[in-house]
Amino acid sequence: MEHNIRLTSAEIGGLWATYIQENMTVCLLTYFLHHNQDEEIKKILQQAYEISEGHVQKITTIFNDEGIPIPDGFSEKDINLSAPPLFYDMFGLSFVYSMSRMSMINMGFITVNTAREDVMDFFVTMVQQTSMLYQQSTNLMLSKGIYDRPPMIPYPNKVEYIEKLSYISGFGKKRPLNVAEITEIFFNTERNYFSILLCMGLLQVVSDKEIHNFIEEGKKISEKQITTFNDILMREELLGNVSTSVEVTDSTVSPFSDRLVVTLFHSLNAIDITLIGHALSLSMRTDLSAYYQKYILDILVYSAKGFDLMVDRGWAQLPPHAPSRRDLQKL
Repeated sequence: MEHNIRLTSAEIGGLWATYIQENMTVCLLTYFLHHNQDEEIKKILQQAYEISEGHVQKITTIFNDEGIPIPDGFSEKDINLSAPPLFYDMFGLSFVYSMSRMSMINMGFITVNTAREDVMDFFVTMVQQTSMLYQQSTNLMLSKGIYDRPPMIPYPNKVEYIEKLSYISGFGKKRPLNVAEITEIFFNTERNYFSILLCMGLLQVVSDKEIHNFIEEGKKISEKQITTFNDILMREELLGNVSTSVEVTDSTVSPFSDRLVVTLFHSLNAIDITLIGHALSLSMRTDLSAYYQKYILDILVYSAKGFDLMVDRGWAQLPPHAPSRRDLQKL
């Protein structure tokens, strides 16, 4: 498309972050495709791979047209396809489900900050594609019996209004959870089960002590969240989330570079902070608000450790930024 409209800072930032995310996803999907033997899952993995590869190519074209440097990405050097499988086939399906679900949310934020026609078209299409992947992966998980549905409640039979300020109380005598609160608790717990499986596998294969300790700390944060929110569901007699069967093999050979592993955790931390913040905004009981605020702080501190690790290893790329006018003016 011919145009003379410059990219805004929001569009550059969205494209830059998406390039790194999708480039990393291409490497991970290459690994899952290499080992997966389930034909139904392999079909979805192939679709996800082609979609992410297309996103990388499109952003590369836009940046080249604008004279913007392409971020340093990941390549075949960051995956070891000769390593034994680290995860069983079902984890590949869980990966597409989890990443497409998080991508739908993240891409929605980016899309509403774009205005140039080609960039907006790209992100709108990306949301549609990730929505399709989410739908297909969810349906396949249902057919294979590994999708855990959120708790059921009786249908409401009338419209009611809040009459007392005690509705927000989370201490002493508490009201039952409402549907928004149940939803956020459920999917927060589901997300942390996925994180634990990822940590379990990587803890078996990462040999760098500092990175090993970093992953172990992340696993403990996820375990604490699961305990906290499952206990709340159990006390409400809604039952808790049921974890999937262990999907990690006994391999001790790493299929991923340390740089890829730490960058993946950095990306997941950023999305997790966004999603917990969303849960906080929808939760009206003060006990839930307190827990969400605590875990946001925990993840912020944890994410800072990961960022420091990336900087120390020379893995943290500087995002596009405005010039220092003071330096330009020699002040």
